[in-house]
Amino acid sequence: MAIAYDAEGAGRRISPIKVIPFAAVHVAAVAGVIALGWSWKGLALALALYAVRMFGVTGGYHRYFSHRSFRTSRFVQFLLALLAMSSSQKGVLWWASHHRIHHKFSDLPGDVHSAKRDGFFWSHVGWLLSDQHEATDERCVRDLARYPELVWLDRWWWTPPAALGVGCFLVGGWFGLVWGFLVSTTLLWHGTFTINSLTHIFGSRRYVTTDNSRNNALLALITLGEGWHNNHHYYPLSVRQGFFWWEVDVTYYVLRGFAALGIVHDLHAPPAQLVRPARPLRPVRPTTAAPPAGEPVAAE
Repeated sequence: MAIAYDAEGAGRRISPIKVIPFAAVHVAAVAGVIALGWSWKGLALALALYAVRMFGVTGGYHRYFSHRSFRTSRFVQFLLALLAMSSSQKGVLWWASHHRIHHKFSDLPGDVHSAKRDGFFWSHVGWLLSDQHEATDERCVRDLARYPELVWLDRWWWTPPAALGVGCFLVGGWFGLVWGFLVSTTLLWHGTFTINSLTHIFGSRRYVTTDNSRNNALLALITLGEGWHNNHHYYPLSVRQGFFWWEVDVTYYVLRGFAALGIVHDLHAPPAQLVRPARPLRPVRPTTAAPPAGEPVAAE
């Protein structure tokens, strides 16, 4: 489906149909904690599932499906899709297409979630609750759409989070459902959304880019390395977003471990001149849409 991106301000209306389930998860999480009572074990469960699924978002949705910054087998690709989609952030084709559009138009007309242009609320969550961005631009994800299993998962995107929710209930009852799924999902949503919103508002800028992307160490800890956003927007193809040793990037460490085990390979590193800049580098506008013609797809 082809989508137009140049309608200035068009479609910035919140859909009540989307607000209801989104708000329901938040309300159910708070009500569940109140009903069950505070639990440190519950918090530990929520944070553990938060971390695992956050890796699905950062290593799966973002660095693999959106930017193809490393390669892996088709089977592992499928597992990454399942893990990423357990976060309840829709399908891998939908996620990757919108993220590639964001990079193409970052903080310009056509950006799907620009904090600079549209404000914090829209960039954080408003765009997700609008019908404007419901469709997937298939032109952006032709490299992913060649895999029938990914297309099927994208269509039935709600099945992985639903399966996780049912599994949490079967294993841990209401305790498992509330802490393992509802609390964890609420935290995971807002942890992910801070990259769309806060990393375009707060932080430092090492590289001169044509958008307002910033590096934020606190958000990097919360999101397993995604907070080094100015680094990322300057060179999106890098599997490593913390370019320097002191920039903690847990997602990259995990992927390095997987590479040592032979699970992933061809991790794309940033060029040497980017990690040893003598002065701010000139602005660039990298694009991360479908791979160039003739380039092999990521999975083998």
